[in-house]
Amino acid sequence: MHHPSAIPRASVFYGYPVYPYRRSPEMDGDGAARTVVIVGAGPIGLATALDLARFRIPCVVLEEDLQVCEGSRAIVLTRRSLEILQQLGVEKPFIDKGLPWSQGRSFFRGVEVYRMLMPHEADDRYLPGLNIQQQYIEEYLLRACEQRALIEVRWGQRLIGLSQDEHGALLEIDTPEGSYRLAARWVVTADGGRSTVRKLLHLRMEGRSYPAQFVIADIKARISLPTERLCFFDPPWNPGANVLVHRQPDDLWRIDYRLPQGESRERALEPALLEERINAVLRMIHQEVDWQLDWATVYSANALTLGDYVHGRVLLTGDAAHLLPIFGVRGINTGLQDGNNLAWKLAFVIKGWAPRRLLESYSHERVQAAREICEEAGKSTRFMAPPTAGSRLLRDAVLSFSLSEEFLKDLMHWRTARAHDYRDSPLNAAPEADAAFAGGIACGQVLRNVRIGEEDYLFDRFGSRAGFHLLLFAGPERLAEQLLDILQAVKDTCLPLHAWVIAPVALPPIDPAAIIEDLDGRIAKRYGATAGYAYLVRPDLHVCARWRRPTTEQILGALRRATGQSAAPETEVALQPVHP
Repeated sequence: MHHPSAIPRASVFYGYPVYPYRRSPEMDGDGAARTVVIVGAGPIGLATALDLARFRIPCVVLEEDLQVCEGSRAIVLTRRSLEILQQLGVEKPFIDKGLPWSQGRSFFRGVEVYRMLMPHEADDRYLPGLNIQQQYIEEYLLRACEQRALIEVRWGQRLIGLSQDEHGALLEIDTPEGSYRLAARWVVTADGGRSTVRKLLHLRMEGRSYPAQFVIADIKARISLPTERLCFFDPPWNPGANVLVHRQPDDLWRIDYRLPQGESRERALEPALLEERINAVLRMIHQEVDWQLDWATVYSANALTLGDYVHGRVLLTGDAAHLLPIFGVRGINTGLQDGNNLAWKLAFVIKGWAPRRLLESYSHERVQAAREICEEAGKSTRFMAPPTAGSRLLRDAVLSFSLSEEFLKDLMHWRTARAHDYRDSPLNAAPEADAAFAGGIACGQVLRNVRIGEEDYLFDRFGSRAGFHLLLFAGPERLAEQLLDILQAVKDTCLPLHAWVIAPVALPPIDPAAIIEDLDGRIAKRYGATAGYAYLVRPDLHVCARWRRPTTEQILGALRRATGQSAAPETEVALQPVHP
């Protein structure tokens, strides 16, 4: 029998709540198949559950522990992740608690050799990075899940078996009261780097593992430094290695350093040695203050991914699907994009709005993104932890020359996580129309936010509405006739679609569209659009088609293509409206 610990984890800053185990109805004879079962109540599993709930898809989330994660772990949310959380309607506590930042500095032998300024524009609501401990990330997502009747989180549930057929999956779950079987139409795997589901399916990752090992230590201390990423190469107490320092809420500080070659995990975590090295870091940054250790662990850098994230009725996300180096804050941020991509596609298949083959595009797009990240992250990892004598020689030469030369400094860029473009997605339509634009947001790219008031942004208007978005650009007097015809046509589609008219002047209400006044032309300029132009945007806010002069048939055809039914007749999308 599975007996998870009910003793709250120790922490110097966070009070761990213990969530109660409850007997599952299947143990008393309920054999009904659940629509979706999500394995893992970490950030990716919980965010995916919230995303599915936007489409009125019920799910059960299984977690083998009774508490949120131990240690701060993933501590940086990128701007794109915050936009996803805003889509889910849960961003406020993250913004209230987190520490925003936009730059990093690198030092070599005590001299600043590189300052990285992460891109930020007036149209961006969020700064590029937000530091917040994973305990809070999971806590805030759990709070939101508790407010959704469609989401059931089951604590103390360990997966021990999995089988599937064409119609669904059967999971064997161990609990403090014994085991039971849980039927599911679909299984979403979000159970992390040591994924049980991945092992049960005998899946192997491709890519590269790096031999270097690193310590992460979280300390509580009053340190008078700003919120920015600090990197120190070749510190005197650890020659040839490097140290990262990050500020977190609650006076918590992340210290990350490479271990000497050949040192064991057990040796690295010995209390006396940890204390000696942390004190050396504090002396190096001129902050010799009292501190308390909250948590420490050892990790290795990996750049690995599965070649396919869809295996029958089982869909893999986050670290269960890929393992990415910590440099560049890629783990949680890549996983949140996985879930945001998957949720709408799975919901459309379940609702009957799209054929099952739509899910193939999830794997196509996200595997490609992971491979790009592995390539980028590999460059960062080889610079931070050179795996060979030759790469070490090259790295040290770059650092030495950077003391006097500017042209080498971009080699120290740590290639942070970004929103990936799906330029070759099978869901994109009208490539000729896309190519005819002189600027704006191209097919496959994620939509860009635009500031349209002092505290009013384009994405605020979208809110947490689930479905496609159709942006129609009006002229100064009225909406073009062909766009009025399009509005009427999309009104009758069965697909969830929200139409928006972007107007340079105040216009009367246009049913069924919402008006967004673009009085200073900021939206039109950013989107490279004038009167008569249109954008079709997927539920995960990636552009899938755009036109300078669209027709109704082109819009409906793009909707069919974006939902995986490009070969279907037009009548298949001309059904009664659905408002999920």
